[in-house]
Amino acid sequence: MSVAGSPRLRLLAEDADDLAVIAAALQDAICKIGDIAYDAKARRLTLSVNRYRWEGPGGERVRSGLQIGSVLAVQTRKLRRTAKAAVVELLTLSFDAGEAPGGVLSLTFAGGGDLRATVECVDAVLADVSAPWPTPRIPTHEA
Repeated sequence: MSVAGSPRLRLLAEDADDLAVIAAALQDAICKIGDIAYDAKARRLTLSVNRYRWEGPGGERVRSGLQIGSVLAVQTRKLRRTAKAAVVELLTLSFDAGEAPGGVLSLTFAGGGDLRATVECVDAVLADVSAPWPTPRIPTHEA
């Protein structure tokens, strides 16, 4: 399916290798602290992000949703939940295996903040939910 001529990205992760693909697609995504939600009863962590389209022609962002299921607990460090309008940039998403098939899924943000989700198993979905738009800010990384 496409939005305004651009294909929508839809990815499902059920193991660490799948999660690496989602991590690559999410590198340099930005979001507000208020767009990160954990529903303990549903055991679900959701992030609404503006994802840089690394797979696209360049210079575009798209609104995307990341949903992580089977979440047992969430911990944050240097991410103030009261600062809902604060913007954070996702550097990486990784998985540290624990007792199979569970482990800890870690989201590392620029500036030293991170979020750790203890999961029963890898169960993540990333989906674009808008048409892409041009951005003059292209992420750069030091070599």
